[in-house]
Amino acid sequence: MHVLIIEDNPDIIANLYGYLEPLGYTLDVARNGNAGVSRATDSFHDAIVLDLSLPGMDGVEVCRTLRREHRLATPIMMLTARDTVHDKLTGFEIGADDYLVKPYSLPELDARLKALVRRARNEHVQTVLTFGDLRLDTSTSQATRAGQPLDLTPTGYKILIALMRAAPTLMTREAVEREVWSDNPPDSDALRTHIHTLRQALDKPFPYPMLLTLPGTGYRLAAPDET
Repeated sequence: MHVLIIEDNPDIIANLYGYLEPLGYTLDVARNGNAGVSRATDSFHDAIVLDLSLPGMDGVEVCRTLRREHRLATPIMMLTARDTVHDKLTGFEIGADDYLVKPYSLPELDARLKALVRRARNEHVQTVLTFGDLRLDTSTSQATRAGQPLDLTPTGYKILIALMRAAPTLMTREAVEREVWSDNPPDSDALRTHIHTLRQALDKPFPYPMLLTLPGTGYRLAAPDET
């Protein structure tokens, strides 16, 4: 799971790294609000842990900016010492998905993050992913575009699931590799080869491309009105 921590307290950052990384989390950190907005919108994360008391742009404004200006759907957990009902209601009203008050239990934080990601992915109930004219049924492993079946390799299928869950957000190369191969990615040319094969199945027979590459950065799916 790839999580962005927007927090300026070095002790809290160290505690989160020390507890979550051994559990398999991949963590990014931004130490102020402006950097947090930039990191959140520049690359894909499964969830965001957001402190409210940040230098410069505070956490409330960060959350509001991500939701209203950037339309970012990534789950946001507010992690803060502000514990009044008013503070919590404000957080939920501007788009937070969960609210954990300091001091907090690290096992509870882990459980809440996993629950947020499950809900965001609709893993309990949703078996069909859609984006534009793409449709992927995870219960049957069948994918179609404009009603036409796509002939996907097993790895191409995994890549497409990851991109559809993130769409239209950009996924970095590293994020795609983690989704497909966990912590054991193959050599650097393997992903490029699989992306090429996926693009042949996904885009070649159709009038416009959906799989876009940002050179040196990553990949994302584009809606028809972007092409």
